[in-house]
Amino acid sequence: MTSHRHPSTNRYDVVIIGAGAAGLMCAGVAGQRGRSVLLLEQARQPGEKIRISGGGRCNFTNLHTSPANFLSENPRFSHSALSGFSQRDFIALVESHGIAWHEKTRGQLFCDGSSRQIVDMLLDRCRKAQAQLRLAVRVGAISKDEEGFAVATDQGEFRAQSLVVATGGPSIPKMGSSGFGYKVAARFGLNIVPPRPALVPLTFDAALLARFGNLSGVAVDAVVSCGKTAFDEALLFTHRGLSGPAILQISSYWREGQDLVIDLAPQIDVVAGLKRLRSDRPRQEMATALAEFLPKRLAQTIAEAIASPPRIADCPDRLIGEVAAAVAQWRVRPSGTEGYRTAEVTLGGVDTAGLSSKTFETRSVPGLYFIGEVLDVTGHLGGFNFQWAWSSGYAAGGHV
Repeated sequence: MTSHRHPSTNRYDVVIIGAGAAGLMCAGVAGQRGRSVLLLEQARQPGEKIRISGGGRCNFTNLHTSPANFLSENPRFSHSALSGFSQRDFIALVESHGIAWHEKTRGQLFCDGSSRQIVDMLLDRCRKAQAQLRLAVRVGAISKDEEGFAVATDQGEFRAQSLVVATGGPSIPKMGSSGFGYKVAARFGLNIVPPRPALVPLTFDAALLARFGNLSGVAVDAVVSCGKTAFDEALLFTHRGLSGPAILQISSYWREGQDLVIDLAPQIDVVAGLKRLRSDRPRQEMATALAEFLPKRLAQTIAEAIASPPRIADCPDRLIGEVAAAVAQWRVRPSGTEGYRTAEVTLGGVDTAGLSSKTFETRSVPGLYFIGEVLDVTGHLGGFNFQWAWSSGYAAGGHV
């Protein structure tokens, strides 16, 4: 395919706004096809979310990725891209660049070394494909005419036949993310599914904090349910409410005003355990007995909440049932989330109904593409959102 870049006029085949995971992937694929590509990034460095993720080791995909790991108003939208460039395809790419990796838990893959290796791999692919990268660019007005798109910036105007919006969502604003992509979508008449923070810690009101705030730092393996959805992973009490993988996962499903039901000891029959202790160690206090199954501070808090006799010997079955329910069916209503400041990703975004699931081109505006987190497709915790970036970037890169 012929390339049409005229350096004097700042004309390209493809302009991509956002040099994060999806944008970098798209640029490399499009450039390999002989397209002239310009990547515009507002930050001083590309791929900053990749760099900071996974404690600097980047949870770059998940072995178990499937459409079931994604939330969207249109659950079928992700199928085509995920099968067109799968987790196995990305692993093969990582290995072809000599990057060593390991599985941590539950299919989560991390670099043995540094997340910089993933950024460097993507930049290397862009260089080889002669995709140009401009950093610290402020993008202004975007318009379209018969010849394509005009993108006004503080570094001049750039023109392209195809425009790819890969700006992410407003999560982690300190990385420079914003709702810019939604503005572009609205400017061209696309619908937006209302965005909200996802994979985010949940907060308690003053009354709940008075009871549980002193548990900050206590962690347990739990099953956390909201409606029909449940996750069994670690839960962490914080000085603001609840966090840990199980809570981050359920936060994508939880809405204000809903209760969570939490089993704080999912592997244990608490009723049978307490009855056994009642006969074996009748002089024990309830808090001491509960500490057999739970961290000491948590056991103390639950025992204090249910006024029981000093000795477990004097606890009737009814009371043991109440205590067990407080452990295995703790019903709690968070007051909110910690918001975009700590959210790992954004739920909602550009409505996929207006896009082709094969090419990511908008149906109403030929040549305009949206990829990655800016779309209304949100993965579970554990490398799924990066895989969505690779898959959607690859799909669009093959067509722009």
